[in-house]
Amino acid sequence: MAKNALLRMDNVGIVVESLDAAVSFFTELGLKLEGRTMVEGEWAGRITGLSNQRVEIAMMITPDGHSRLELSRFLTPPTVADHRNAPVNALGYLRVMFAVSDIDDTITRLQKHGAKLVGEVVQYENLYRLCYLRGPEGILVALAEELHTSAADGRENS
Repeated sequence: MAKNALLRMDNVGIVVESLDAAVSFFTELGLKLEGRTMVEGEWAGRITGLSNQRVEIAMMITPDGHSRLELSRFLTPPTVADHRNAPVNALGYLRVMFAVSDIDDTITRLQKHGAKLVGEVVQYENLYRLCYLRGPEGILVALAEELHTSAADGRENS
């Protein structure tokens, strides 16, 4: 391995107003709450450039244990911008995509937590069914259900 090689992507961060609502939504999606803590102090402000910050963080982990989502609620300083309802083509706007086994069931479960379809569920060739949802606070989430046929037996696996 090269000395300065990238090892992995550790997490994606999303700033929210209601940590409880976001944790509930992503738990329903299938992530597990790994931990919740307060991050504050001079050392933290030196990392982010926000002096005197106080942030409550919830770390969510995917079922495979390889990916994490960091949900942050800033107590101080107050948030300064709001991108929650930006269209999907807004500069700098992020969405998070998750692979799911049953997109229809996932949508139904997330709608009980306030999720709304952005467009519609679309099938891309014989490979995927895809959609975008807006979750709590307008968080943009993409879902992908892989549609594949086993080469060994010709059956569709889903």
